[in-house]
Amino acid sequence: LQLPWSQFPSLSSSLRHLQKIPEQNADHFPPVLRLLEKRQELADADRDLRAQKEVFQATMAALKQRREQLEKKEQELKGSFVRFDKFLQDAEARRSCALRRAAEARHRAGRQEAEALRLRAQLEELQRERARLQRQLQRLEPCARLLRRVLEQLPQFQEVPELVARFDALADTQAALRLTERERLRELEEARARLQRLRDTWQDELLRQGQRRAQLLDRLEAARERTLHWESKWVQIQNTAAQKTLLLGRTRMAALNLFQLVCQHQRQPPALDIEDTEGQLEEVRAPLYSTCSPKPSGTSWCLKSHLWVKHDTV
Repeated sequence: LQLPWSQFPSLSSSLRHLQKIPEQNADHFPPVLRLLEKRQELADADRDLRAQKEVFQATMAALKQRREQLEKKEQELKGSFVRFDKFLQDAEARRSCALRRAAEARHRAGRQEAEALRLRAQLEELQRERARLQRQLQRLEPCARLLRRVLEQLPQFQEVPELVARFDALADTQAALRLTERERLRELEEARARLQRLRDTWQDELLRQGQRRAQLLDRLEAARERTLHWESKWVQIQNTAAQKTLLLGRTRMAALNLFQLVCQHQRQPPALDIEDTEGQLEEVRAPLYSTCSPKPSGTSWCLKSHLWVKHDTV
């Protein structure tokens, strides 16, 4: 711990006095006296320093004790702060617990109040139901007397509930029979509607089938006409084919005769097959291609391929 010199005024004034003495008495005292004075001053200064030191040590001890006290108080304050924080936490916890219990109590009170209101409404409803049943009982009292008199006249029933159960069974049976009758009537109406639809559909279908039959008859007649037409075409084609076949046979016979005449004229045996008409015509055309026979009328005949063609001459 360091303290400023301003806290020790006597020590600082003594040092300033020692510094001023030599300057004032330097010219008035001899050196021995000045030395003694210096020693005396040093002794005084030493005593003052010791005194100041004792004062300083006492002050330091007091300050140390004060610091220890302050540290102790600081620790006490820290402990107090910790205890106060713990107290605040405990108080906050107790407050939270109290608030939670109060909220639960309010919630429980609300539930109980709602339950009380529900029970009160239920009680009122039961009271109204009781009053309604009492009125119904008063209204049905003549019926009860009538049932008792009927029960006296019907010995097979011992109690009124038996008679009521029998009546309920008969009423249920009657209701079931009425329901069955309504279902049967509904099914009958549906069957009639289906029958009417079938009748209407049958008439429409009969009309459509008649129209389709007329269309099919028209198509059949057209098919018959087309058949007759193509049959006549087929007969014509067959006749044309027969004519062409006959002409082809005659042509082949003519080509064969010409080929044989050419072979006889050239005195060579036939080297081609009888069915090879094209080859025969080629053999005939070679020697006769340029041969023509003049006629008195000014025309000439030339053999072109296997046909004789008429040419006019000038």
